[in-house]
Amino acid sequence: MGVGPGDPQLLTVAAVKAIEAADVVAYPVAREGAEGMAAAIAAPWIGAGQRRLPLLFPMVTEAEPRIAAWHAAADALAAEVAAGQEVVLLCEGDVSLFASSSYVLMALRQRHAACPLRLIPGIPSACAAAAAASSQGLAWPLALQQEGLLIRPTPDGAAELEMLLDRSAQEGTVLALLKLGRRWHWVRPLLEARGLLEGSLFAQRVGWPDQSLAPASAVPAEEQPYFSLLLVRQGWPAVLP
Repeated sequence: MGVGPGDPQLLTVAAVKAIEAADVVAYPVAREGAEGMAAAIAAPWIGAGQRRLPLLFPMVTEAEPRIAAWHAAADALAAEVAAGQEVVLLCEGDVSLFASSSYVLMALRQRHAACPLRLIPGIPSACAAAAAASSQGLAWPLALQQEGLLIRPTPDGAAELEMLLDRSAQEGTVLALLKLGRRWHWVRPLLEARGLLEGSLFAQRVGWPDQSLAPASAVPAEEQPYFSLLLVRQGWPAVLP
């Protein structure tokens, strides 16, 4: 179940109802004892009588520990359901877009095919960032009619980003780069060389109390928090108000 990017008020009615009906609220954590961002977002809707089930998803690049974690999470969720519990699995953002929960749900289908599933979508951070910017006077429609939208994790190298920018310019698509954080120190000068800073929106920790939204030109070239993103527009449609 997607709980959106940070603001508890951005949960859908369906998500709130699902949480309220749950006996067990499961959510990912990066280490033992951590609260988890998805749980923090949904906290206002979790009752004192509901049991919390943190699921460890290690933040590592190696495949084996991640696969083991997904299998363990799937088994734990299936066991709760088999015991007659109503269970929700919280996911920051949207449940189907770059979501760790997607791997758990795939493992559930493979390992526990009879376990019933219902996915509830959430608001992706790119959509929330564009709406928040426009609300603050930075007119930033994420994509207008007939425009394309390309959503990608920020590449690790300049050559791949150059290709993405070339592609979006050629196709007239808006480019949304997620997980920008530590890459910003080299992404900024690359955008500056292309004259794209003023037309790009930098968003940091969207939906959280310390949310920050600004033209990319106003953000210095230094490492930023992991949950930062960039919206890059290289042109506008011919017909505008």
